[in-house]
Amino acid sequence: MDGFIKVVKELPPEFALKEPFRVDCSKRKGQFDYIESVLPSLLKYQYISITPAMSQRRDRYPLNAKAALCQACYGALRLTRTLEQKAAELLEAIPKPFLSLHLRFEPDMVAYSQCEYPGLSPASKEAIEAARGDRKPWTGELARTWRKRGKCPLTPNETAFIFQALSIPTNTNIYLAAGDGLMEIEGLKSIYTNVVTKSALLSGEDFLNMHGNTKAALDYYVSINSDFYVATFFGNMDKMVAAMRAYKGLHNTLFLSRRAYAELTSKGLDGKELMQALWLAHKEDIAMGRGSALPDCFCDFKS
Repeated sequence: MDGFIKVVKELPPEFALKEPFRVDCSKRKGQFDYIESVLPSLLKYQYISITPAMSQRRDRYPLNAKAALCQACYGALRLTRTLEQKAAELLEAIPKPFLSLHLRFEPDMVAYSQCEYPGLSPASKEAIEAARGDRKPWTGELARTWRKRGKCPLTPNETAFIFQALSIPTNTNIYLAAGDGLMEIEGLKSIYTNVVTKSALLSGEDFLNMHGNTKAALDYYVSINSDFYVATFFGNMDKMVAAMRAYKGLHNTLFLSRRAYAELTSKGLDGKELMQALWLAHKEDIAMGRGSALPDCFCDFKS
């Protein structure tokens, strides 16, 4: 809360032996205004307690309160000590400088999107079909509309093409922040040859026994400390990483536009013409240096 209010570890002597005046901030219908409901009690009694403190809808907070809440939460966020040590070990092993790429093209991700991809390997097709369950892929005009709305995950090959369009050198050190079972990865590695993964950099039984969420925490730690962060999707991990990077003042963050890629390819663009169009589609986000989807609270107090 530093910079917003003064936080003390112990109460001043004049308040230490007194009971605070309790202000009820329970949920209620309509707008709840802290200035009208809380400030008069604070001015009158000087020593109050607010209960429950976090029950109001956060969209009703004033902007400075939203910013304070974001700063407090992200400032307090930590990994466990053992996990942070393992993550620091991983970070140290990655060649510098490097780009962290959160690439989402696992079978369950593709199955959930209900998108179809021509030209995939038989192994990838089989893995996607096994993960589909009742989610059948869209067909015909519905499929084209769905893809143009940016609902289909970028393949590793499409990601590599966009990287080239953005003039990212092919010898860039890339840390692959991705889950198990990533498909068609050769589409990226055949062009960007300096791709490293946590499984290749870390060894030991403790890593082999890690479950998915723990491995994701390693990716999170590396990504918030990377020189550049690029995401091909906009999920919870990406929101957390982008916000924490903004909080830390690391604004080299970019979300690749699935919608732009789909719309441009649907118009028949390819080759250099497609690369130029993709560059223009991402130019503003690159110039801003912080991507296109940061939470409002960070945009308010981080410029």
